[in-house]
Amino acid sequence: MMKKSGHEQVVEFLNNLEHPLKKEIEEVRNIILGVNEFITEHIKWNAPSFCFNNEDRVTFNLQGKGFFRLIFHCGAKKSEYAGNGALFEDNTGLLEWVAADRAIIKFTDRSDVEANREKLAAVVTKWIEVTSSK
Repeated sequence: MMKKSGHEQVVEFLNNLEHPLKKEIEEVRNIILGVNEFITEHIKWNAPSFCFNNEDRVTFNLQGKGFFRLIFHCGAKKSEYAGNGALFEDNTGLLEWVAADRAIIKFTDRSDVEANREKLAAVVTKWIEVTSSK
């Protein structure tokens, strides 16, 4: 049997997903995929994850109750950013920095996603730009 493509993995995952914010999760996925035609997706850490140049950059965390998170990271390998302060100045205020090279955005409902649509696209664009130039 052929291995499913990353996109097929994510479609199947979302079809089977039972989550109170499923529509919002799908909306955020569409926003991220719409940022850049070179963004790909697959399942990592039991959730959809988005890659650029085959390296994971943004991964959903769907464990919360009443919310979900997006984890912004620099892929699996040890980052050379650690300790140099945040990767970049986040003018949107969306990112919650948990390390120099790791940040989180938490979404709680539809209006949250709608209100931050453009900011989210801007943050994803910037994250990819900054983490890909290294």
